[in-house]
Amino acid sequence: MEGFEKEESTVLAKPLTKECPVRLGGDEEIIESVVTGMIPSDMLELKLGDCNRAAKIRREALQRMTGRPLVGLPFGGFDYESLLGRCCEMPVGYVQIPVGIAGPLLLDGMEYFVPMATTEACLVESTNRGFKAIFASGGATSMLLTDGMTTTMSLRFGSAERASELQLFLEDPINFQTLALLFNSSSRFAMLQSIRCAIFGKPGMNLYVRFTCSTGDAVGMNMVVSKCVQRVLDTLKNDFPDMDVVGIPGNFCSDMKPAAVNLIEGCGKSVLCQAIIKEEVVTKVLKTNVAALVELNVLKNLNGSTVAGTLGGFIAHTSNIVSAVFLATGQDPAQILESSRWITTMEVDINGKDLHISVNMPSIEVGTIGGGTQLASQSACLNLLGVKGGNKELPGSNSRLLATIIAGSVLAGELSLMSAITAGQLFNKDVSETAS
Repeated sequence: MEGFEKEESTVLAKPLTKECPVRLGGDEEIIESVVTGMIPSDMLELKLGDCNRAAKIRREALQRMTGRPLVGLPFGGFDYESLLGRCCEMPVGYVQIPVGIAGPLLLDGMEYFVPMATTEACLVESTNRGFKAIFASGGATSMLLTDGMTTTMSLRFGSAERASELQLFLEDPINFQTLALLFNSSSRFAMLQSIRCAIFGKPGMNLYVRFTCSTGDAVGMNMVVSKCVQRVLDTLKNDFPDMDVVGIPGNFCSDMKPAAVNLIEGCGKSVLCQAIIKEEVVTKVLKTNVAALVELNVLKNLNGSTVAGTLGGFIAHTSNIVSAVFLATGQDPAQILESSRWITTMEVDINGKDLHISVNMPSIEVGTIGGGTQLASQSACLNLLGVKGGNKELPGSNSRLLATIIAGSVLAGELSLMSAITAGQLFNKDVSETAS
C-alpha cells in the first residue's frame, strides 16, 4: 500500500452523519469504506479534517478500484491543505512541469527574470534569445491601455418594450452613478467602469448586460459575479420585478471563449508592448534581416491568419509563452485562450533600417492573489518577478505589472520564432545553437 503505515489507527472523534454512516477508524478501514462506497471519496477532507491524509487514502482507494497503479504520479512534498476550497478537489497527487528561467527581460527600464513552466523543448531558449535581442537594442516599452474584468447577466422579459426600458435605465448616466455606488460597496477593490447592453432573441425580449470593473490584484471573476453583480440585480428587481434572470454570466463577457467583443473593448489587462531592434542585432543575434522579418510577418501572421479566418490570431505562437508563464505563476489555464490573442506587427523603423516590432494583447486575464497564486511553487515564481500577492500601497499594480511582463515575454518569443523561420533554423537547427 503506497505511502502508508498499516499500524496507523488515528480515530477522529466526530459525530456520525447521514453522508457517512460508518465510524471512522484507521487508514485501512477508511480505504475499504471508500472502495465499497460507504464513504464518498469527495467527503474525505470533511470527514477526516486532514487534507494530506485524505489525499493519501483517496489515492490508495483509487488504485484498488481501478487496478491501475499511480506509480510515477508524485504525492509527497505537497501541501494538500493549501488546495482546500481554492484550487483542486479530490487530489491524489500532482503533475510535475519543469520551470525554466529566461532573462533578463529589459522592460520599461527594469530587468526581469521570467519563469516559464513548459515541456516544449527550445521554448525557453528561444524566448531567451528574444530577450537578448531586446536587451542589446535598449529594451522594450509597454503601455497598459485598459484594466477591467467583465461579466454579464442574461435576462428575459415578456416583451421587447420592457427589455428596452431596462436598457435605457442602465444607460442613463444618473442611474449608472447610483448603481456604481451599490456595485462598489460590495468589495474593497471592485470599481464599476461601464455597463453595456445588447438586445437579442425572440424578438428583442432578451437583454444581455455587460459589466466592466477593476478588481485590484485579483482576476476578480468570482468577486464580481458572487457579490457585486448580485447586489445590483437585487436592486433592479425592485423596479423590474417581471425580469427573469436566465444566467450569470451570460456569455456576453465572453469568458474562456474567443470573441470579438474582448478584442475590441478589452477584458482583463489590455497591453501594448513594443521595441526597436537594431539592424546589427537582427543580423548578429537573430541571424536574419529586417526585410525578411517584415515580409514574413505580413505573409504569415497577417495574410495567412486571414486566409484561415482567425479570430484575433494574427500571431506566430503567443499561446506558447502565455501558457508557460501562466502555469509558472498560478494563473487559470482556461484563460490562456483569451489572453493569447490579437496581433503582432513588424515594420521597418522610421530610420529606414531597424525593426519596429509590437504586440497588442487586449485580454490578458491575470492576478497575483487568489486561485493557484497562493501555492508554494507558484508563489515563489511570482516573488521572483516582484509581484507576489496584493500591492497594499497601489492595489492592482502587481497584476498589471505581471500582464506587461507577459506581453514583453510574448514580444521576445514572437521575435525569436519569426527569425528562426526566416533563417531556415526552425527544423534544421537547434534554436539554442543560434542564441550563442
